[in-house]
Amino acid sequence: MSVEGVGEAALGWVWAHRDDFALGDDALAAEGQVNRTWKPLGELTRVCASVSLCTPPAGPLHARARDLLDFAWQQTHRGELFGLMQSLEPFATYPLEIYAAFASAGFRSPGYEASAAVVARTRGWRLTEQYPTRRLGVLEAERHSGIRPHGSAAQALDRTWLGGLPEPWTFERAAGYALTHVVFHVTDWGLAPRGVPPGLADYLPHWLPPWLDTCLEARMWDLSCELLAVAASLPRPPEPAVLDDAWQRLATAQDSSGAVPEEGAAQDAAGADAGPDPYDFADCYHSTLMTVFAAALTAARQRDADHAGQHAGQHAGQGVPG
Repeated sequence: MSVEGVGEAALGWVWAHRDDFALGDDALAAEGQVNRTWKPLGELTRVCASVSLCTPPAGPLHARARDLLDFAWQQTHRGELFGLMQSLEPFATYPLEIYAAFASAGFRSPGYEASAAVVARTRGWRLTEQYPTRRLGVLEAERHSGIRPHGSAAQALDRTWLGGLPEPWTFERAAGYALTHVVFHVTDWGLAPRGVPPGLADYLPHWLPPWLDTCLEARMWDLSCELLAVAASLPRPPEPAVLDDAWQRLATAQDSSGAVPEEGAAQDAAGADAGPDPYDFADCYHSTLMTVFAAALTAARQRDADHAGQHAGQHAGQGVPG
């Protein structure tokens, strides 16, 4: 199956399970579990925002991604819930991070942006202790939300694992997820490959292929998808043969429903007790979203390369006037 086919199948699964991303009555509850309420909706929003921005309007992914964004925005009561969340947790950053994904796709709440800007000017907001990768994401969220970033993205980058150009053999699961998000933040989620600093642009093409191979071999499909998205976000992606092999291996893990498990051997949906889906929602929604994200970015880079090749061919054929 082609990269586009893998992405379309994955987005089809997401569309069929969109109600599982809906916010429940516990979304604003003090005892509510953010990872089961806002986190899935925020990840749906982030992926669909990026897909809508990197796909052609007539493409098969674009319209469905926009429809899912509309669905997610309605879940927030068209942005009204962000203000309520801020009143309950003034210094929590996840509401702004989720809102920023909407804002990047054109969904805005001026009232929330104004109140968030007030909180962002406080010392308490600026001094909140965070992992450097998370701080990089918050700075990006401020920028997308029309708020003056409270710190330097370059300084935050320098304090991340990837920013220090670590020994490649120190790569492991936690470092892998941290490095992917560093690249997502500095490239505006794959839309601006030139955002990768020169040092990282030289470092990653060397070590991303073996890291990707390691994750695929270990059947860590979720992290493999994130690494494929990173590959498509670099100014100089890995060799096509490396990516072709990776996509072939990922396609073997994708269920006929379009779902991709986070890790482990693919399950048989035709089993007697499997039901319509071989995986629980929590065990595959993120990896399936990351499949959509990586496929959309990969296809976009391929279109850019094809266009550049055609443009170069046209110039070469014109010759020099005699």
